[in-house]
Amino acid sequence: MTRYFQKISTLKKLNKKVIVRIFVVIGFLLIIFLIGISSYYISYTSNVYPNLSVANIGIGGYGYQDSASMVAKKIIFPTEIELIYQNQFYYVKTADINLSYDFQASVGKAYNFVRTGNFIHDTQMRIYLLFNKMNFPLVYSVNEEKLVNTIATISKQISTEPVEPSININGEEITVNVGSVGKILDQEALINSIKETLSNNSQASLEIPIKIVDPTLKDEEKSAYFARATKFVGKSINVKFEYTIFDFEDSEIIHLLDPVSGYKDDRLSFFIENIASSVDRNPQNSKFDFDGGKVIEFQPALDGIKTDRDVFKKLLIETLDVLADSDGKTKNIDIPVIKTAPEITMGEVNNLGIKELIGRGSSTYYHSIPTRVHNVALAASRINGTLVKPGDTFSFNQVLGEVSASTGYQKAYIINEGRTTLGDGGGVCQVSTTLFRALLNAGMPITERQAHAYRVTYYEQGSPPGLDATVYSPTPDLKFTNNTPGHILIEAVVDTTNYSLIFELYGTNDGRVSTISKPVVTNVSAPPPDLYQDDPTLPVGTIKQIDWKAWGAKVTFNYSVKKGGEEMFSKTFISNYKPWQAIYLRGTAQ
Repeated sequence: MTRYFQKISTLKKLNKKVIVRIFVVIGFLLIIFLIGISSYYISYTSNVYPNLSVANIGIGGYGYQDSASMVAKKIIFPTEIELIYQNQFYYVKTADINLSYDFQASVGKAYNFVRTGNFIHDTQMRIYLLFNKMNFPLVYSVNEEKLVNTIATISKQISTEPVEPSININGEEITVNVGSVGKILDQEALINSIKETLSNNSQASLEIPIKIVDPTLKDEEKSAYFARATKFVGKSINVKFEYTIFDFEDSEIIHLLDPVSGYKDDRLSFFIENIASSVDRNPQNSKFDFDGGKVIEFQPALDGIKTDRDVFKKLLIETLDVLADSDGKTKNIDIPVIKTAPEITMGEVNNLGIKELIGRGSSTYYHSIPTRVHNVALAASRINGTLVKPGDTFSFNQVLGEVSASTGYQKAYIINEGRTTLGDGGGVCQVSTTLFRALLNAGMPITERQAHAYRVTYYEQGSPPGLDATVYSPTPDLKFTNNTPGHILIEAVVDTTNYSLIFELYGTNDGRVSTISKPVVTNVSAPPPDLYQDDPTLPVGTIKQIDWKAWGAKVTFNYSVKKGGEEMFSKTFISNYKPWQAIYLRGTAQ
């Protein structure tokens, strides 16, 4: 037993010695490690840490300035960057894009990588660099705009734009273009590759990245596209706001179709924006100034209008869907708008009772000769701004004044003594006709009106027959009486470019409602045979038309004006148009 305890005592003494020795070794190793770390830190106090490089140029162990100088010497400054596509070479001149390197900044990134001030991060990275390498790109600058423009120029030489599928209609014949494949230079990818090349100082050529774009239709898609388009053949959409109407036929509608399904969003937006540009306006305050009985400056109060594009788009898509699936030929859309009231209205700038628009009439005169266009504008300007007092009767001839060359009118075709001849003021009846329509719309009592001797094509452009009024001083005349409680202001809007004329009547709306029945055409008679007359002033063989044929007819419509449900007055307008023969002059002079 004694021996047993002696052995245990001996073992304990041995274990203590081992433990002491282990601690001594660990302490020694720790001292060596600390000395090594300290030496490592001291060695690189002002130098770049090991295993760091810039553009694959090792700079570990060198000072900051020495590293920058070494990188600058070893870097080969590129004069151009070579690009390749299908064995064709293209070059980006570095001088053209203002390339420059900043070697100080390039080395600075590597130098400061483990000098962030974060002790834990810096220590970890310094130890990491003992066993691992890290490479930093060069810091450079280029003119981004010039680089983009250079690549865009190369793109134009290489790229082939894809052709989107399209569809056209001519009469009832529909043609589908399935489109074609395009190849597009991927400019973003190429620019990124160039930048990477510059940052690494690589001298390798770059392959130009190309994207293939294939919008073409498969056979079944082409058939479906064709079938959808056929649903719109012969159909139209009328888009309206106030007095403006936009008509769109099938040839325009089918361009809204997406080749695969639904409708093209960009085409819908373009469609809506095109209309909105003609509809949208800022609020307009009233302006009103007159001299004696004539208004010399007038601007009616108008609400500001902004097309509600989101609602409009929804309505348009719904209308197209209904039109495609119905037998109806035409669908109407009222343009949805957001209104903003003006700050000053007409009632606040005058005491004449001119508060609002009470009537409007319009006409067009396409194919008029220049002298007739001139006369329409001149005569309209003479009527424009006229004030008619309550109870007064307006006379067109009286307000218009003398019509002759001395008052500014030019020669154009007029009806005179049963003939169509050139005379001063041809086109004045376009003005009286348009005013007549505005008076009907406003519910004015028309006390004198006479139709033309024969049907004139100008007055049936977009209008049924029987809504014309001829004037010729002193008679026939166009007259009406102002039986409203306020003055009536007559305003003319002339557009000689688009051959249109509008008359607007402003006054006090007393609640009257005007109704015009659809004109009834009876007693239609064919024009007499063409008449040829010898003219010794024209050379033999010359034929000159001086009159144009027109069908005769009797046209009747009823005009009724009610207020509060009770009839104020009514009248039946009857127009008896004679059949008119074409007349030609035949030259007889030798």
